[in-house]
Amino acid sequence: MDGTDDRNDADTGGAGTGGSDTGGAETSPPAPGADAGTDPGSDTEADSAAADGSGTPASADGTTPAAPATPAAPAAPATTTPRGRRPVVAALMLGMALAAIDGTIVSTAVPQIVGDLGGFTVFSWLFSGYLLAVTVTLPLYGKLSDTFGRKPVLIAGIILFLVGSLLCAAAWNMAALIAFRIVQGLGGGALQGTIQTIAADLYPLKERPRIQARLSTVWATSSVAGPVAGGLLAGYADWRWIFLINLPVGAVALWLVVRHLQEPSRPRPATRPRVDWAGALAVFATGALLLTALVQGGVAWPWFSAPSLGLFGASALLAALTVVIERRAAEPIIPGWVWRRRTIASVNLALGAMGLLMVAPTVFLPTYAQSVLGLGPIAAGFVLSVMTLSWPVSAAFSDRVYNRIGFRRTAMLGMGAALLILLAFPLLPYPGEAWHPALLMLLLGAALGLFQLPLIVGVQSTVGWAERGTTTASVLFCRQVGQSIGAALFGAIANGVLAARLLDAPVDGLPGDLDAVARTLEDPGAVSSAAAEYLRRAVDAAVDHVYVGAAGAAALALLALITLAPRRFPVITEPSDSPTAPDPAATPTASEAAPARQDR
Repeated sequence: MDGTDDRNDADTGGAGTGGSDTGGAETSPPAPGADAGTDPGSDTEADSAAADGSGTPASADGTTPAAPATPAAPAAPATTTPRGRRPVVAALMLGMALAAIDGTIVSTAVPQIVGDLGGFTVFSWLFSGYLLAVTVTLPLYGKLSDTFGRKPVLIAGIILFLVGSLLCAAAWNMAALIAFRIVQGLGGGALQGTIQTIAADLYPLKERPRIQARLSTVWATSSVAGPVAGGLLAGYADWRWIFLINLPVGAVALWLVVRHLQEPSRPRPATRPRVDWAGALAVFATGALLLTALVQGGVAWPWFSAPSLGLFGASALLAALTVVIERRAAEPIIPGWVWRRRTIASVNLALGAMGLLMVAPTVFLPTYAQSVLGLGPIAAGFVLSVMTLSWPVSAAFSDRVYNRIGFRRTAMLGMGAALLILLAFPLLPYPGEAWHPALLMLLLGAALGLFQLPLIVGVQSTVGWAERGTTTASVLFCRQVGQSIGAALFGAIANGVLAARLLDAPVDGLPGDLDAVARTLEDPGAVSSAAAEYLRRAVDAAVDHVYVGAAGAAALALLALITLAPRRFPVITEPSDSPTAPDPAATPTASEAAPARQDR
């Protein structure tokens, strides 16, 4: 990678004029929706082809031939002034807080919920059902937001989430509560995907890190505050208030969206938009079976038992059926171009790998902190929470890096640092001090902030308004699936290491899985001091192996970026990338309708 390539990757001017990001001459616009990939080993894009399969080669200077202007409406942002954006941003932050806090607030209230409703054997579905509903609906909501607009999808998602919250507060047994949590998850899927998409619509390219950093801060704060709020409400009020507090917050967010979110006027399509309901059902069923197999395998039944094999086999058959349905659909829920365009496909795979590695700190680090370091739950939570302090700060400043070296290299720099940090975890002294893993998590948060935000901003900037919802949803979907796979894979690794270590345990009758070992170590009188020390070392070894596996996931993310991602992301500069966007109601000129592209 020579100096010429470095200069081509740099962006010194921002996207503030609706033209070139570098302050030079505006490039010729590609065909609408084109994503011309580059060969990672090539210094030019002469071998790239249009994403629609036309095979139109790029010129030697990295631009594509101009496409005929079309009468499409400009992708103007939802609001056009900073003052007009403020209430919308407030609504997005409230909606993000709802989605983030609801994933964790229930955890500390489980004893009170089980004591009131019963159902101890199935309470894990309070989390699994919500996660499953959020994950499998992301592609559907992404496509719907591209077809009908962001505002109706977000409004429907908030309403569905609030209805689910109200039903959860009124649940009369565990089965009803699980069903209503799934209803909540159906709304949560709309919140997660649509909020990220609107954030990209609201701000031009050079300002997107700011809004993304705000959303990351809200997510991090809510994730940490969720268990604390849940414990306080369950201990001093009633667990039903965990769901009731969503109502006023969601009502304010809903009012702000209805009142202040304005989307650009778009010409009425010649034909009525068609929703691929068959594809949506196939995607939902495939995801539901796959995630059920991953979540319950090794927990509710052994991995190689009939239920696991049956669920994996059925999900594979449904996946094949989904591909057939989507290929025949006029407007597929998961369009083929999501995987044919190298930029989007590589980002999907890289963020899927990131979801995989995130399981190590979020799931296994608290157990390590309590079982090995002997910390209490609050102190163990602090060891993990320091990662959420550095993540948004790093994300907020990431634009200063990718404006100089490009999106791909910035993400590679962040993930390369994360790989080294994850490999350093097994080298920590035993038992060590609490600040040792806390320091690593602080550094890991900074590295992942430098990795994730440039990829999300970059991939959103390679597509126009009509494809941004689907693109964003595909990225979040892959990240969620990666987390589910990581929970199953690393859970199996940790329990396998424990089982091997406990074969030679100094005493008999010791527990054989990670959760049971952690519970045993919480009771000082359960085993002898020698046995307790042996168990602590076994937990230490199990978590070390998990972090090595997470480092392997980081290596996969790097591999996806090195081998698949284009050297420079083909960023589309639209009229929406101007601080003063045109009037959405105005008829666009040919130059306004056709976006320009800059490679970054």
